[in-house]
Amino acid sequence: MKTTARAMGALLLLALAGCTANRQAVDANGDYVAPASIYSVMDSTSLVYTDVAAGAPLNDHPLRWTAFVLHPFGQAFDYGLNRPIYGVSSRVPYLFGYTSEDSMVDNQRR
Repeated sequence: MKTTARAMGALLLLALAGCTANRQAVDANGDYVAPASIYSVMDSTSLVYTDVAAGAPLNDHPLRWTAFVLHPFGQAFDYGLNRPIYGVSSRVPYLFGYTSEDSMVDNQRR
């Protein structure tokens, strides 16, 4: 029994050791590429310690500009269709399956 337990422990240790690989960023030559900052750009205190623009990509993603164009249509859809549906379904929750999670999402809107 002890032999089986030790063998299973050894297999578990080997399995977990494979998950500890070093995942550092490297370039085409295999050289280490240091990050622009060790702080997250989403961290509010990172503005004190780092230049956020330095951590941003050099070129924006092309779909970002599409999102700028489509944003007004999404807002119109939200105010014109989505919010009224939430309003109607919140009045008769047993009929539409309106749950407390739906209520929480609806209350968190700006």
